Amino acid sequence: MATRPGPLTEWPWQRMGNFKYLVMAPVVVHGAYRVMNKGWGDIDLAYALILPSLALRMIHNQIWISLSRYQTARSKHRIVDRGIEFDQVDRERGWDDQIVFNGLLFYVGYLAIPNVRGLPLWRTDGAVATALLHAGPVEFLYYWFHRALHHHFLYSRYHSHHHASIVTEPITSVIHPFGEHIVYFTLFAIPMLSTLYMGNGSALVFVMYIVYIDFMNNMGHCNFELVPKWMFQVFPPLKYLMYTPSFHSLHHTQFRTNYSLFMPFYDYIYSTMDKASDELYENSLKGTEETPDLVHLTHMTNLQSAYHLRVGFASIASKPSDNSEWYMWTLWPLAWLSMVVAWIYGSSAFVVERIKLKKLKMQTWVVPRYNFQYGLTWDRESINDLIEKAILDADVRGVKVLSLGLLNQEKQLNGNGELFRQKYPKLGFELLMEVA
Repeated sequence: MATRPGPLTEWPWQRMGNFKYLVMAPVVVHGAYRVMNKGWGDIDLAYALILPSLALRMIHNQIWISLSRYQTARSKHRIVDRGIEFDQVDRERGWDDQIVFNGLLFYVGYLAIPNVRGLPLWRTDGAVATALLHAGPVEFLYYWFHRALHHHFLYSRYHSHHHASIVTEPITSVIHPFGEHIVYFTLFAIPMLSTLYMGNGSALVFVMYIVYIDFMNNMGHCNFELVPKWMFQVFPPLKYLMYTPSFHSLHHTQFRTNYSLFMPFYDYIYSTMDKASDELYENSLKGTEETPDLVHLTHMTNLQSAYHLRVGFASIASKPSDNSEWYMWTLWPLAWLSMVVAWIYGSSAFVVERIKLKKLKMQTWVVPRYNFQYGLTWDRESINDLIEKAILDADVRGVKVLSLGLLNQEKQLNGNGELFRQKYPKLGFELLMEVA
């Protein structure tokens, strides 16, 4: 919530919980009615893309969430080196509200605008017009609307909700009050409505434009620098046409600079670019390796435990692992695939979480093996090799304490860690066993 919430703060389906997806029921019912009465031939391309495009957007966003959390746990290219509070996790759990909202508006637009029906798959002139309309009116109007949102009146009633997240995640990009999203959709509709009016709109260009918006939003808020320097060296004007995660991160830490949407040239034109932008970009790319004080070495439990990790799904992780939801069965193929990949290519433990408690730096490392694999006699040697490699890596990095968790300390495996104590008597850290 904003500090002083104004009108149109809450989403219309705020109190519906997970039943909010029912607001898309008219799209399904209408489509089923048309198919039953006139057959599949009555469903044109624009209508057929509404629901699949929403599903793809959710998958796209989830990939960015998992990638960002994995990278900020292990990567040296973090921008803001702070943890995320539980309040932020709760505040940002409704990131799919804007996708549902967009889906409803696309459906209404399909019904209300005749030009939408019978759209061609692709129009090159429409793609060029969309790019120009975005770089011109959309970026310009967004820049000034964003500056207006930082005026005390609007900031306290609306935009402070977004800026409550200093340490951003990809989904932070869409965490705004409902009223703001109405304006944002109106701005992003300019290229789509304009090309429809000019007669050069196409279904694929609309989808690509929405993917572009999602991609840039997610990238700008991912909190690790990933844009390579060579891109700006090969094409120097690109720095005015594409922002970087570090560029937008300064907006969340400094508040009064770097207002642009995706193209920073308006910040250059109106002198609102943060002077530290280039320096932060260089430093974030260079990065600094972190030496943890304490490492807890654990492993996967059941096949679906990956979904309960920080890099998994927040909605699943918020529930006990033995509380299987009905939709979990749809994730079994992915769980089996991840197990096979980890078994074949999992050559070392990986970092899944990092925590700072005052000056104490802690990390959780995971051996890429599951509970049942620890019971396989023929696989024990490879598991011990993974644990040994993690121990040696911790020693090289200057870790002070490493604890073996769960089955990593099993007596039949390594004698409660005694195997490693005898093999490496001069380890530079204390090797502890987890006590149940």
